[in-house]
Amino acid sequence: MTPPPPTALHMEAVAALELLTVPQVMARLQLGRSAVYDLLRSGQLASITLGRARRIPSHALTDFIHTRLEQEAA
Repeated sequence: MTPPPPTALHMEAVAALELLTVPQVMARLQLGRSAVYDLLRSGQLASITLGRARRIPSHALTDFIHTRLEQEAA
């Protein structure tokens, strides 16, 4: 029996679970390493730690960007 084809909802759930490395976030935000770690330390950008590795869920990066856009618009 073959699994059903992925749906748009399934693909969205998978994308939401994508974990980014600090260098990936640096590239996406065009910020330096220290700036990204400052965002993590201040709690503005959520992350998890797996062993010694820091990972940022892609939805956390999206939430951060939306929050900043709302702050800039206010």
